[in-house]
Amino acid sequence: MSKQIPWPDGVRCAAAITFDVDADSILHLEHPNSAHRRVGTQSWLRYDEVAVPAIVDMYARLGLRQTFFVPGWCIERYPRMVEQILAAGHELGAHGYLHELAHTLEPEREHELMRRAIDAVEATSGRRPRGWRGPLYSFSDRTAELLAIEGFTYHSGLMAHHLPYLLRTPRGDLVELPCDWANDDWPQYVVSLDFDWLVGVRPPERAFESFIAEFETAYATGGLWIGIWHPFVSGRPSRLARIERFAEELLARGDVWVAPLEDIAQHIAHLASAETWASHVVELPYDERPLG
Repeated sequence: MSKQIPWPDGVRCAAAITFDVDADSILHLEHPNSAHRRVGTQSWLRYDEVAVPAIVDMYARLGLRQTFFVPGWCIERYPRMVEQILAAGHELGAHGYLHELAHTLEPEREHELMRRAIDAVEATSGRRPRGWRGPLYSFSDRTAELLAIEGFTYHSGLMAHHLPYLLRTPRGDLVELPCDWANDDWPQYVVSLDFDWLVGVRPPERAFESFIAEFETAYATGGLWIGIWHPFVSGRPSRLARIERFAEELLARGDVWVAPLEDIAQHIAHLASAETWASHVVELPYDERPLG
């Protein structure tokens, strides 16, 4: 078996520019009793309604189909925004219901909210989601098994390897398409008193120093690069313009497979089943109980 990932058509590496469309779900989760009064922050988060159409238009110009992860609550609250994503042929992945953190929930409640998120995706798109990204990369000791029970193909958000790998559960395997904070836009751009997140806001060129460094290493080693961005953060005009230029540069190389995550996961699953690539395997959960 090959240790190098054999990507389709002999390309050198794979890449995906994904967006987590959280809107104001995160504010209602963090401040359930006062979110309606925090209008300033709510207006910042609801910029998704402006940014998502601009992102969809950008992908149309580039001829790309990509992946959007959306909480179930946002799908229900902002149906027109989600319909624009689907009308353009993009993948709609599940992202929790109200952006809840899996490790804070009892297994029954985690499963209940997962099913609500699945139902929202299915009601809007006409099909069950293939991919899940845990809100804020949250993942409990039961999440993998619940995802397998619900028929997910892949998860994207764990960080146990820089290459795709398999999550092994008692109910079957999932493909993990790993992420990393180095490719997330929050450490680059976000200042929010309501979320206790205070970093120096960088200009797009500075932010892309990090993103490009990560991509170039993935390109050199035949790996996978995933951008984890948010419309209300990276959909602002100067940042989105820099994203478009970055995407154009990837496409111009001619040997980068820029694809939605469901296609990448399907390819990895095929390689694993055909035993043509030596995939890393992680058995979950790591621990069954507190170590004390």
